[in-house]
Amino acid sequence: MALDEYKKKRDFKQSPEPSGSRVPTSPAGRASRFFCVQKHLASHLHYDFRLEHNGVLLSWAVPKGPSLDPSVKRLAMAVEDHPFDYGEFEGVIPSGYGAGIVMLWDRGTWTPEVDDVDAALTKGDLKFTLDGYKLKGSWVLVRTKGGWASSRGGDRSWLLIKHRDNWAGEVDIAEFAPHSVKSQGDFADILSKGNPDIWQSHRPAQGGEAGAMFETIVARALEMKTGTPATQAPAKKQAVKKKATAAKKKSATKKKR
Repeated sequence: MALDEYKKKRDFKQSPEPSGSRVPTSPAGRASRFFCVQKHLASHLHYDFRLEHNGVLLSWAVPKGPSLDPSVKRLAMAVEDHPFDYGEFEGVIPSGYGAGIVMLWDRGTWTPEVDDVDAALTKGDLKFTLDGYKLKGSWVLVRTKGGWASSRGGDRSWLLIKHRDNWAGEVDIAEFAPHSVKSQGDFADILSKGNPDIWQSHRPAQGGEAGAMFETIVARALEMKTGTPATQAPAKKQAVKKKATAAKKKSATKKKR
């Protein structure tokens, strides 16, 4: 079944993600259907690009996010199909697979520019038009190698490319429009609505760029939640530690004399 892999990876007693009980009937041919892009800060920051097809959301992880520049080819890694209800999901995954913060970065409709979507996927060349809040116009997903069946397993590499039209441009849309289309907030806003202190001692990403982002986001979310600047306590601890170290050095120098 299409959602078997999705369900196998998750414990729905722990995860707030939808279980996939609702499977709608998706339109066929060139009819418009739902699409979304979710900005996901987990072990690393990436964008999940999802197209509704046959009652589920076909999904690709785009590490650097979509680009409006036709000369830029974004890597898009095919991942497991997600339930249709996932298209409205925004929140915190506290532990387990995908632990992190999920933001609904864009949503709208997509319209195939081909009559047979399945044939285009098998061929590895799916052209379509997006009508979202941030992403619009003509695009293409091109598989780099292998077949559609193998792309769900081993060879999962695709490229997401913007076609030249009135919606193309050099603006970095991820940087220009970083916030949620659902809540209009950022990661810290989303985290502060839940339980931000769950990641004070353990975060999905401990190091690197994602880890640094988590440090800042958790601190700001705690400040928003409690009304107390979260950076004060660590700063005071550091100051106390420095004073204690200096005092020990001073005492050791006196003893030597």
